[in-house]
Amino acid sequence: MTAHAELRAQLDTLTTEAFRPDLAEIDRLPTLDIVRLMNAEDATVPAAVAARLPDIAAAVDAIAARMARGGRLLYAGAGTAGRMGVLDASECPPTFNTDPQQVVGLIAGGPTAMVEAAEGAEDSADLAAEDLAALDLTAADTVIGISASGRTPYAIGAVEFARTRGALTVGLSCNAGSALATAAEHGIEVVVGPEFLTGSTRLKAGTAQKLVLNLISTVTMIRLGKTYGNLMVDVRATNEKLRARSRRIVALATGAPDDEIEAALAATDGEVKNAVLVILGGVDGPTATALLAETGGHLRDALPRTR
Repeated sequence: MTAHAELRAQLDTLTTEAFRPDLAEIDRLPTLDIVRLMNAEDATVPAAVAARLPDIAAAVDAIAARMARGGRLLYAGAGTAGRMGVLDASECPPTFNTDPQQVVGLIAGGPTAMVEAAEGAEDSADLAAEDLAALDLTAADTVIGISASGRTPYAIGAVEFARTRGALTVGLSCNAGSALATAAEHGIEVVVGPEFLTGSTRLKAGTAQKLVLNLISTVTMIRLGKTYGNLMVDVRATNEKLRARSRRIVALATGAPDDEIEAALAATDGEVKNAVLVILGGVDGPTATALLAETGGHLRDALPRTR
């Protein structure tokens, strides 16, 4: 069997590549009907994610434990899967005030693959190992391989290399019994079924990946004390909108008047979490900073120490 024939045989076994005869003539339908059909397909994705919530929660607890000890969270994928990882990683610094190197997205083919197809790069497990080695991967870190098919060499290679370094590994795919999930300590298989356009895994599979990565990064940051309830108290105020949001968050957390909020933010160099502690704990800025350092940044743990 030729390499192409073997690959085609593999694709024939994947639900993400399956052909839907009932959709074979969608191009002949009115636009509104096509939109409704596609929207109905998209609506099935949250239920597929819900079926894997215990797996996701177990992965989050393991990731949070590593990150609490100074480890990093690294995503590795190709094509759409890689872009989902890079997107999620890039949102962490402004949302949770993480260091840009604390959550990192790797995409096969490098940064240019975000906007230009580099499909051939996904076939190299060695490339993934090189990319992770360049980041000085350690046993403190976590690597999440992302692949709709669950067979992408780059994603599997990332997980396999990570295990040789003692890092925690997670495999996120959209097919059951995937090689990626098997290679990782934590396998998360969100089976979304055949795509609206046969094999176009930027659709339901991409949506599923986005939802799962949202869950992983957000809940991990909650576990790390990056929020106070559902408030983003570690938000980084880098523009006017975020500065206004910072003041609103302090107001929602404390109920304090504007002048007290401004004074607290001035006393804490604009750090929202510290400002909340200043107001609710009745302490000054340096004391708030010290208390948060003692509690690893957990505001709820710091508050009782002000009494």
